[in-house]
Amino acid sequence: MSEKLSIGVDIGGTKVLGGVVDSQGTILTTHRKDTPKQGGEALTQTIADVIVELTSEYEVCGVGISAAGFVSSDRKTMLATPNISGWNGINLENEISRRVNLPVVIENDANAAAWGEARYGAGVGETQMMMLTVGTGIGGGIVVNGALHRGAFGIAAEFGHLRVVPEGHLCGCGARGCFEQYASGNALMRHAREAISASPDAAHNLLARGNGTVEGLSGRHITEAAREGDMVALAAFNTTAQWLGAGIASLSVLLDPACVVIGGGVIDAGEILLAPTRAAVERYMPFQGKHPTPRIVAASLGNDAGVVGAADLARN
Repeated sequence: MSEKLSIGVDIGGTKVLGGVVDSQGTILTTHRKDTPKQGGEALTQTIADVIVELTSEYEVCGVGISAAGFVSSDRKTMLATPNISGWNGINLENEISRRVNLPVVIENDANAAAWGEARYGAGVGETQMMMLTVGTGIGGGIVVNGALHRGAFGIAAEFGHLRVVPEGHLCGCGARGCFEQYASGNALMRHAREAISASPDAAHNLLARGNGTVEGLSGRHITEAAREGDMVALAAFNTTAQWLGAGIASLSVLLDPACVVIGGGVIDAGEILLAPTRAAVERYMPFQGKHPTPRIVAASLGNDAGVVGAADLARN
């Protein structure tokens, strides 16, 4: 084999996507299957089936699996999988490797995406980088001295569950006031509902996109309206950006990254989110004017980040 190729598999709520990736981060081919709703053994076998299909075309040196949940420090066991049935405590490395006869590495999905961006995306050239994946919730990844920081137990960078409001909104993790309750895609929807309630006369344009109802609105509707200058939609983004910027400022004091990459579905809004977020970081940064501000940029790999990052972790 002239070049070390590897496979990255990204497990989502609706699809299991695998890709063969080269050492430049280029995806040579992909294969996907629907995610079995029952999880457990059926999902494990689906992942193996995707890998077997890909290895029928290419010779690879290993496999990286990107999965949502807590992954053990040895990158073998799924310690907790809140959104996947039948996987808590499973040694996924063993279950997959015995089916495909290849070395396997398991990684948290946000960590895999962060590594993909660090190696081949918006964080290239940065040895101190932080990534926030802003979607339904908030995930994260940390690169320190050019290496992925996983923590003592493998579960570092769960940024979404920093408590930012004492006794605030109830979070799915069981705590109240978590960061993702104020700065995620779900939070954007809440901020939009609050903005509509505060200015109902100004909300006709936005509501029309959801068939006249708040319940009919989606994040895509809010983004489209904001791009067209809708003041209610822009207010929702600005509120989200205030929280996001405040969180990044606090994390910057802790981690001191040179670069913060923002990915996930909400980043589709681009500068509508990024510009007020940068301003908020400047506003809320402790030691204002003295503490350097990290570069804040949009992720560039999009939905490929998990596949590319997982594959590279398997190769290295």
